[in-house]
Amino acid sequence: MSARSSRRFLPLAVAALACAPASVYAQWDSYERMTAESLKAALTHATKAPAQLTGKNLSNEDLQALDFRGANLSSSVFNGAKLMRAKLDRTNLTVSFFEQADLTEASLQGAMMFSVQMAGSTLRHANLSGARLIGDLRRADLASADLTHMNAAADMKNQSMGLMNTVMANAKAAAADFSESDFSRANFSFADLTGARMHRTQLVRADFSGAVLVGVDLTEANLQEAQLIDADFSKANLTGADFTGATFRGVRGLDTAITKGARGLP
Repeated sequence: MSARSSRRFLPLAVAALACAPASVYAQWDSYERMTAESLKAALTHATKAPAQLTGKNLSNEDLQALDFRGANLSSSVFNGAKLMRAKLDRTNLTVSFFEQADLTEASLQGAMMFSVQMAGSTLRHANLSGARLIGDLRRADLASADLTHMNAAADMKNQSMGLMNTVMANAKAAAADFSESDFSRANFSFADLTGARMHRTQLVRADFSGAVLVGVDLTEANLQEAQLIDADFSKANLTGADFTGATFRGVRGLDTAITKGARGLP
């Protein structure tokens, strides 16, 4: 698939990601199948310019510790792939699929992850610092992941298909670090954020309904107009956080939280 045809394909793929049921993703007939061996050869030969690997199907391949840095992997499929310790820094992962993929300890620093599909993926101890993220990470395992200095806010300029935001519903992100990032309008409903670090994180209009925020550090975080229905803030650090306009209903644990300087609490 050429770069030009990839650009034509992207709007259609974005629409499919927003509207299609999960069963549709099992059909990859239009994607070029690659093996781990052919991929390694392509990466080896890409010495003068980043590898162009758009529209490839690498589902269930063993790609552990491979160096993809700078590669264009847009519109490609990595469902079920083993990508532990892979180097994906500065890659273009626009409209790519990583459902059930294992990215434990992978590095995705500065990656472009627009409309990425990572439902059920494993990103334990992965490094996504500096990445641009809008995608579906439902049920993903992000325990101890580095999610600092990220732009994961909703794309407010491209709303013709509805709100395009980062979804981490039912995700496991215990001890993950979201500090200095923008996750405004992200969906964290029913996520486990136990012990997560969110220093100065932008969380404007984020949805934490049913989320576990036990021991979370929200020092100076911005949660203006956030949805906090049935959230658990037991032993959380809310020092200097801004909850102006937030919706509190059925919230637990505020009596055990550190609230010095916090604004907008009930």
